[in-house]
Amino acid sequence: MKKYVVIVAGGKGLRMGTDVPKQFLPVAGLPILMRTIRKFHDYDPQMGIVVVLPAHQIPYWNDLCAEYHFDVPYQLALGGETRFHSVKNGLAYVAYASDVCVAVHDGVRPFVSESVIDAAFVEAQRSGAAVPVVPVVDSIREVLSDGSNMARNRGDFRLVQTPQVFRSDLLRKAYEQPYCEAFTDDASVVERLGHQVSLTEGNRENIKITTVFDLKWAEAFLSE
Repeated sequence: MKKYVVIVAGGKGLRMGTDVPKQFLPVAGLPILMRTIRKFHDYDPQMGIVVVLPAHQIPYWNDLCAEYHFDVPYQLALGGETRFHSVKNGLAYVAYASDVCVAVHDGVRPFVSESVIDAAFVEAQRSGAAVPVVPVVDSIREVLSDGSNMARNRGDFRLVQTPQVFRSDLLRKAYEQPYCEAFTDDASVVERLGHQVSLTEGNRENIKITTVFDLKWAEAFLSE
């Protein structure tokens, strides 16, 4: 099985309150996006890596790569108007065949475990589509359209992570569909085709770093 990963990194860092996009912020001395790329390269050095960035961020990223002597091989794709369009642009660099699987991963999730990556690829090769999830640990309530709310059984729900992994021919077909606001992730795009998505085990540390608290947690996690 040939493997690819499309790493989408189009954040602006607004919730961080910084001028530097969150994917470029350093954690324990290394920018988050570099940690994410390295995670997949360490998992499989032969994997095709595609990084999707907005055009205006590319010069800054190139400067960072020179500053940190970052030499992991990858291909660069231009970001689009939405995440859907960014992933679609990244898929242009992926080979399409039934024996090729492609992961789509958030650039600000640097702590995904190699076992989680591997499990998703194995399941995607078997069933066509795999999404890592973790159990919900907090109580949850649903807010209804009339403003009322009610308790829901947290055991019926899972929190979705990335990488979401698919057979490349299936994902390509899915992304030929017109854009829809209901597409919240790649699994929802594939489901629109009527293809069932399988769930695999995620890892709790695989957080999406989007706030100052997340950044502090990441520093503490790496310090251990």
